[in-house]
Amino acid sequence: MYEALSHLDSVHLNFTPSSLFILNITLAIIMVGVALGIKLNGFKDLLLHPKPFIVGVISQFVLLPAFTFLLVILLRLPESVALGMILVAACPGGNISNFMSSLSKGNVELSVSLTMFATLTAVLFTPLNFALWGKLFIRFAAKHFSELAPITINFWAMFRAVVIILLIPMTIGLFISHKWPKIAKKSGPYVRIISVIIFLIMVVVMIMNNWEFVKKYVQVVFLLVFLHNGMALLIGYYWSKLNRLKLQDARTISIETGIQNSGLALVLIFNPRLFNGLGGMAAIAAWWGVWHIISGLTVGFVWGYIRKPKRLKNVELQESTAQ
Repeated sequence: MYEALSHLDSVHLNFTPSSLFILNITLAIIMVGVALGIKLNGFKDLLLHPKPFIVGVISQFVLLPAFTFLLVILLRLPESVALGMILVAACPGGNISNFMSSLSKGNVELSVSLTMFATLTAVLFTPLNFALWGKLFIRFAAKHFSELAPITINFWAMFRAVVIILLIPMTIGLFISHKWPKIAKKSGPYVRIISVIIFLIMVVVMIMNNWEFVKKYVQVVFLLVFLHNGMALLIGYYWSKLNRLKLQDARTISIETGIQNSGLALVLIFNPRLFNGLGGMAAIAAWWGVWHIISGLTVGFVWGYIRKPKRLKNVELQESTAQ
C-alpha cells in the first residue's frame, strides 16, 4: 500500500483560485445554515443528562483522532495520506448527521447538541488536534519510515484559517437566529440543503478535473476511507455501549463520530498558505465528502428499520416511566 500511495506526497491537484473561492463561500453558507439552527438554550438540557453528551464529545474529539493516528501508523501510510486522514478526524461533525440520527431512530436532541458543541469549539479543537497528532505522526514516521516529504504543520496559521472559515459565518448565523428567529427557522433547512448540494457538485467537479489522478489511485483511497469511516462509526457505537448508554444514544454517537465536516478539511487543504492542494490529503478529504454521506444514510436506514429486542424495549419503557 505504501508503494501505491508514495507518489501522492508530491502531487498537487488541479484546483483553480476561482474554484477555491466558490468552495470557501459554499462552506461559509453551510456554517451560516448550521448556526441558524443553533439554540444556545438547548445546552440547558445537557446539565440534567450530561453523560451521553460527555461520551459523545470524548468519542469525536479524543478517541477518533487517537485511533486514526494508530491506524495510519499501523498501515505505514505516506505522509500526505496519513495527514489527510488525521485532518478529517480533527474536523467537527457534519451538519447532515442530525438527519441521519433521525433516520436511524436515534436521539436527535443529543445529535443536535453534539453538532452545536463541535461546530462552536472547532475553532480551537480542529487545529489543536491536527497539530498534536500530525506532529506525532511526523516524528514517528521520520524514525521508522522512509524519508518524508517536507510538510510543515503550523498551528497558528491553521487557527487563523479556521477562525475565518468557521467563526465569522457562525457569528453571522447566530446573529440572524437571535435577531430574526422566525426567518432563521424557516430559511435554515433550505440554506443547509442547498449548500450541501453545491458542495457535492464542487467535489464532483474537482474529481472530473483530476480524472487521470483519480483513476490511478481511486481503489486504494476508497479502501482507506472505507476503513477509516467504518472505524469511526464503530468507535462511537462501542464506546457508547461500554459506557452503558441507551441504544438510541449509541446510534447517535456512532453517527456523530462517523460524519465529519470534510468540506472544512478540503478548504484547509487547498489553502495556499497551508497545504496548497496536496494530493494525498485532498484525495482522502474529497472521497470522505462523498462516502460518509453514503455510509451514514445506509447505517441510518438499516438502524431505522431494525426492530429493538423486546427485552430492550421493556427496559427503556421502565426507565421512561421511572423518570
